[in-house]
Amino acid sequence: MKRRPEPVQVVKERRDRALNALVEGIPYVQFLGISFERHGDELTGVLAYDDKLIGNPALPALHGGVTAAFLETTALIVLSWQSLWDEIEEGRIEAEDLSPDTMPRLPKVIDITVDYLRTGLPRDAYARARVNRSGRRYASVQVEAWQDNRHRPFAQATGHFLMPPAPAA
Repeated sequence: MKRRPEPVQVVKERRDRALNALVEGIPYVQFLGISFERHGDELTGVLAYDDKLIGNPALPALHGGVTAAFLETTALIVLSWQSLWDEIEEGRIEAEDLSPDTMPRLPKVIDITVDYLRTGLPRDAYARARVNRSGRRYASVQVEAWQDNRHRPFAQATGHFLMPPAPAA
């Protein structure tokens, strides 16, 4: 007998709890003010503008380190989200499993190259990551960040990550 599908709202709530647990597990994300918008399986990182993010007040421009951290964080969260997606969809992750203490370990950065294409202006920024390759041990991710126009990124990055070992069954 085929299992009856769960109500859409139950699945959406489970997805949102998993995403919140991922994001809350990184204190620096809270400090920078990064959040994530979820539409189905697609995530968009949002870096909410704050005066503390300005590196050069004469321009003013977003600090390069903040930009790099935003790109790296977006890559890590999207990569982790992608690896958890099947477990979330199939209900193998329950509500009590979704806390920063019980979430799987994040991938480790092997290297990341950031290209600063133009000045990051004093306003909200957005980023999306695309996972080019994700295996058991290694992943490659590209990220673009923009502000007012999705087709005019102000920074982009390519990162390589060491994937955490799969939990023992």
